[in-house]
Amino acid sequence: MARRTEPVDIPEVDALPGYPLPNEQTRLVGHKATERALLDAYRSQRIHHAWILGGAKGIGKATLAFRFAKFIVANPDRFGPQVAAAADLSVPGDHPVLRQVAAGGHPNILHLRRPWDEKSKRFKTDLPVDEVRRTVSFFGTTASAKAWRICIVDAADDMNASSANALLKILEEPPERCLFLVLSHAPGRLLPTIRSRCRRLGLDALTPSEILEGLQLLGVDPLPAANDLDELAATADGSLRAAISLLSGDGLAIAKGVRRLADNASQLDLSAVHALADLVAARGQTDNWLNFQHVLERLCHERMSRDVKAGVRSAYRQVELWENASRAIRDAEALNLDRKQVVLDFFFALRAA
Repeated sequence: MARRTEPVDIPEVDALPGYPLPNEQTRLVGHKATERALLDAYRSQRIHHAWILGGAKGIGKATLAFRFAKFIVANPDRFGPQVAAAADLSVPGDHPVLRQVAAGGHPNILHLRRPWDEKSKRFKTDLPVDEVRRTVSFFGTTASAKAWRICIVDAADDMNASSANALLKILEEPPERCLFLVLSHAPGRLLPTIRSRCRRLGLDALTPSEILEGLQLLGVDPLPAANDLDELAATADGSLRAAISLLSGDGLAIAKGVRRLADNASQLDLSAVHALADLVAARGQTDNWLNFQHVLERLCHERMSRDVKAGVRSAYRQVELWENASRAIRDAEALNLDRKQVVLDFFFALRAA
């Protein structure tokens, strides 16, 4: 007798527990100029078949991509009166396409992202070629003459060499009435051949007021104090996702602590270093560990950029410092090493540098 199995809820990659996914969002925070550019392109005489939406992780690329996709599915006639009169890419709240996409999909929208590995109970580390090859059956099925097919690649940075080449092949010979929305945290690292076949739109960092608007829209509670908002937006690199993560756990305290200690590394306060390390490595506080990594990466990259612009040799030290820190973080996660020691070692190395 076959064993009866219960349905398993497969998690969504990069989901923030308690917050809506990009396909569930009905509002867009910021990026009005980019939204307008997509709308104008859609109702123009010719629309390019592939677009790269670039910007920091969590800045709103996926939300904008789904917003554009839903608008197209709801308004397949590019020259119809609804499209001509549209002020943005919003779709009426009672439109069935919103419910379909929010419920997990629409037959004319293909969302490619890193899949869940049931065997290891974790997401795969890359976007494999088999996922990209789903486009063959997706674009090969019969659709009505007016229907558009939209493929959202989320994110292209996760592709390996095989999947990148598979995507390139279909970009070179695109089917009729299809659109590719290729999301990338670092578009400059994509294959030049992929970049050459796409139009690129960059999403700017969200301003402090836009970060606050997004937090309010998502019902984040408590909201940051007014005097912390600028620092929160800067530390988050204008990313709403990063801002939410920083507000969970002790993210802001960690950000302030790292910067304060780094600015006085030559006279390092050992008791403050140990206190920060205890906070980062506190048992059960995964958010603190992730926030520390984000703050550390931003600090090192800031200092690298500063020294490169100034033309000073210490830029090489900053590169070495970040490489060693990132290696220590990877080893700590892979081998379950002491996270507190990673924090201590970083600041001791910073003092020595």
